[in-house]
Amino acid sequence: MSEIVFLVEDDLDGGYTARALGESIFTQADDLETLREMIRDSIQCHYLDEASRPKIVRLHIVK
Repeated sequence: MSEIVFLVEDDLDGGYTARALGESIFTQADDLETLREMIRDSIQCHYLDEASRPKIVRLHIVK
């Protein structure tokens, strides 16, 4: 896989949630910058082998 897309939405309790489309990856954070860091971390945890990690990460932000 060379690309992964995350659906980013406002969280009801404040902050943001991000869910990968087609993968079982979910994370949340209080602000967008922290959310980006959490997404990077969750991708590293989900794809242990660096060669199998997606090279492109897209965020689809829905308001």
